[in-house]
Amino acid sequence: MRLNTIWHGIDLNWAYFDLLPMIHRQTGYHRAACDVLHDALIRFAVSTNSHRMEQPHAYLRTIVHNLLVDGYKEQSRFLPLVDEDQVLEDDETRVAPSAEHLLDVQQRLDVLLNILDHLPERCKQVFMMFRVDGFSQQEIAKKLGISINMVQKHIMRAMLDLLEAKDLMD
Repeated sequence: MRLNTIWHGIDLNWAYFDLLPMIHRQTGYHRAACDVLHDALIRFAVSTNSHRMEQPHAYLRTIVHNLLVDGYKEQSRFLPLVDEDQVLEDDETRVAPSAEHLLDVQQRLDVLLNILDHLPERCKQVFMMFRVDGFSQQEIAKKLGISINMVQKHIMRAMLDLLEAKDLMD
């Protein structure tokens, strides 16, 4: 069953029934594919790029591609701790999410964006530079002309707000 679910210009049915299986083929793990898709959706929603609304699905695919490349680079530095064949067999049957799951994800994404929107502007800026853009704390401090201690305070404030919301969602 497919719901008509559009979120920030993205058809979540397309994201979960077309894009997620492609990500799953790339990662080999359902949970990793879901993580990549969810990270991409958040990055899409907070992006200020002008191409975002012109071709939202193409822009989301580009974000997914970049996350997969970054993930591959990151994972190439580590050895797996579990048997890949066992995990793949366990996760293979869970590729298509239910309508309830799609709705739950949409609601959770909306809550996260609402929390980010209500952070003080500087706090939001620092958090986005750190968690979304991947800048180090030192780079953020230098770019914004603030101390590393202040960068850490902004990041902690945002993380505490997000953790508090996570507790409420669970």
